[in-house]
Amino acid sequence: MGRKLNVAIVGATGVVGTIMRRLIAAERGNWGEVRLVASARSAGKQLEVGDEVLTVRALDADVFEGIDIAHFDLPDEVSAEWVPVAAAKGVVVIDKSGHFRMDPDVPLVCREANPEAARVRPKGIIANANCTTLALIPTLAALNEHFGLVSMSVASYQAASGSGKEGLEALYAQLAKVAGVEGLGTAGSDLRMVLGEEFDAPFGAPLALNIVPKVGGWKEDGWTSEELKVRNESRKILGLPDLKVASTCVRVPVAVGHSQVVHATFDREVTVADAHRVLAAAEGVDLVDDPANGVFPMPADSVGKSGTQVGRIRQSIDFPNSLEFFVVADNLMKGAALNSIETADLVRRELEAA
Repeated sequence: MGRKLNVAIVGATGVVGTIMRRLIAAERGNWGEVRLVASARSAGKQLEVGDEVLTVRALDADVFEGIDIAHFDLPDEVSAEWVPVAAAKGVVVIDKSGHFRMDPDVPLVCREANPEAARVRPKGIIANANCTTLALIPTLAALNEHFGLVSMSVASYQAASGSGKEGLEALYAQLAKVAGVEGLGTAGSDLRMVLGEEFDAPFGAPLALNIVPKVGGWKEDGWTSEELKVRNESRKILGLPDLKVASTCVRVPVAVGHSQVVHATFDREVTVADAHRVLAAAEGVDLVDDPANGVFPMPADSVGKSGTQVGRIRQSIDFPNSLEFFVVADNLMKGAALNSIETADLVRRELEAA
């Protein structure tokens, strides 16, 4: 192919769309036209992509003419309608919604685990995994390659921005409301009395000075949709359909950065030194593990970073062939925008070489 490919960002005005524009600007020389797309109410807005000022176009069938690759960051039901429209016009779609992730004809791609899957896309669609799953995969993929992952138990502590702009604004509003109230949270129900029911949205309960053990919608037997995503998506990306997974997902009063406590069991014996050696060399992984000197992953230190931070690595005391560790990643970067960019880079190189 003798020309540069044209790329669209669909959902360009959202929180993730804003990061997408910054990341595209950083690799602007790789692309021809950059087209910004959003809902009709956002059409006509002027947004920056690096030094360029581009006009947002409304989402319709014609907006995909001449586009080679499109990043979609839309609600599930909107992606379900419009992703096939774009794909039918020959666009390779990288979709961040949950709608297509478990479709057997749609690859679920994380560059550190299964980059080759991006080439097999019979529907012209590639799915981006859930932000919680993507925070785990680089570490798990590296360890699985060397030691054979058998099972894992995961507890996630997820930032408010995982609920989008609404979630982030709700956390800030709650923090502003409770700031300076001395002794708040030390008497029964006092936090709810200060905040009132209007502050239950969108998490189902107050988040300031609190945690909420529910992320996503309720499913059968008390599981949440987020917990099932961690199980099902990890299996698909890692190519381990029988992987045993237990997951509990919790919303915490952090702006950006999903943290996860992982207990992982392997086929083969693995030591902390083994894990350090593998993870220090793993793509997309930053080994942050010197607890004696106060060095370990935290969401406050993960914001804006491209890699997944892993630390607090310990050999399990009571479980053979098992490790305990702590993983943190910027849920808006690797958990969304950056993974989509990395997948598009795989496709771009493939198409340019054709």
